[in-house]
Amino acid sequence: MGQKINPLGFRLGTTQSHHSFWFAKPKNFSKGLQEDERIRNCIKDYVKKNKRISSGFEGIAYIVIQKRIDLIQVIIYIGFPNLLIEGRTRGIEELQMNVQKEFHSVNRRLNIAITRIEKPYGQPNILAEYIALQLKNRVSFRKAMKKAIELTEQTGTKGIQVQIAGRIDGKEIARVEWIREGRVPLQTIRAKIDHCCHTIRTIYGVLGIKIWIFVNQE
Repeated sequence: MGQKINPLGFRLGTTQSHHSFWFAKPKNFSKGLQEDERIRNCIKDYVKKNKRISSGFEGIAYIVIQKRIDLIQVIIYIGFPNLLIEGRTRGIEELQMNVQKEFHSVNRRLNIAITRIEKPYGQPNILAEYIALQLKNRVSFRKAMKKAIELTEQTGTKGIQVQIAGRIDGKEIARVEWIREGRVPLQTIRAKIDHCCHTIRTIYGVLGIKIWIFVNQE
């Protein structure tokens, strides 16, 4: 068996960068890490509750957190800004207040910015959400995977691999199904590969979706 490693962690410092930027003493590190997780979960829950179209789509590609002594800067990279509430500035202010309430931090200000992504279907997280939505609506898993690959190919990526594991189509025995289009060189460190894991709860049980997208080679 080959040793599996997360493609993002494997490429840190070459083609991938961290989604959190801050320094802490070793004894405060775990606290900072939990704080990041809480910020991300709080934002995702807020978007889920307040999105205008009840499509089941969050459309968040990733969230970058930068911490300074007196400021926490959060940048949300989103594929479909219209999924958020209508008054954009009002929405951001409300979201900011919600996250601030969660922390009770007096010393640090919180600043949230939203950045739109040009090609949302080139992002694995958004693609995984799309597949999850199709599977929840009882669409055949092969059809959902092929459609996702078609959407990604339109964004000009060099290759994509999609894997679904679990009780697919409600079968008794869990299995793993995967499909690949183009090149996905996982062992080449210079190859920029975006990856994500996504869990989805269906009436049969939990399914896992993994996506690898080969963007380009440096």
